[in-house]
Amino acid sequence: QLKESGGGLVQAGASLNLSCTSSEDTFNRYILGWFRQRPGKEREFVATMTWSSGTAVAGSVRGRFTISRDNTKNTLYLQMNNLEPEDTAVYYCAASTTFLAREEHTYEYWGQGTQVTVSS
Repeated sequence: QLKESGGGLVQAGASLNLSCTSSEDTFNRYILGWFRQRPGKEREFVATMTWSSGTAVAGSVRGRFTISRDNTKNTLYLQMNNLEPEDTAVYYCAASTTFLAREEHTYEYWGQGTQVTVSS
């Protein structure tokens, strides 16, 4: 139901824009968010956005990452600027019924993930 794209290998300082596409039903019924799992670490919250464009963003990426959505395309985006090697991770899109949820267990559906690798 959720499919991520847009990952890749970039140098530090570069930008990437991740996309998460879903069915119209999923997009309208659930609140979507982004998580990431860095090598050797647990999956962590990155950002989430409600239908009314309310957002929550992790402190570690605030100011560099921006979450947005296109309701006409049933797509959630994560614009990542000024990437750092520490941003290297698999990025996941997930769906929740909880507003602005940061906890992984509150998300019911997950995509397969897209790999982002940032070289120094």
